[in-house]
Amino acid sequence: MVRLSDLPEYEREHLIGKAMPPLRPPAWTPREKPVDEMRVALITTAGLHFRNAPAFSFTDAGFRPIPSEADANDLIMSHSSVNFDRSGFTEDVNLVFPIERFRELETAGRIGSLASIHYSFMGAGLLPESYEDSAGQVAGLLKKDNVDAVFLTPV
Repeated sequence: MVRLSDLPEYEREHLIGKAMPPLRPPAWTPREKPVDEMRVALITTAGLHFRNAPAFSFTDAGFRPIPSEADANDLIMSHSSVNFDRSGFTEDVNLVFPIERFRELETAGRIGSLASIHYSFMGAGLLPESYEDSAGQVAGLLKKDNVDAVFLTPV
């Protein structure tokens, strides 16, 4: 972990400006069906995208779709942070986007099915309210795909 005192002044000020109040308790929603009947989507904040898709910029609040049948090894990462070690991702994409593990769960009947599309956000540069529009869009897309649950990998 990098110490604030080790960072350049602009980065130190950027991080200090992100001081947020503690999160409220989570709003739990009771399950309406067993997990082995649920349709599950993956969402990551690792800034993943395909090589031919636009990369995430540091202040990009948008998202990139990742089709369920896509080869996750074709994904690249735009995420940048002095506190993030990318070496694990380069060895196994499943560390930040566990699609192969969820395919195994689907095959074994442990989840009902995988969503048609999964989503990636860039999670380093902005305050939470900056994501409201794109998160609302993704929520609508997930609803259209009949997704029951989301597995989030925050990076």
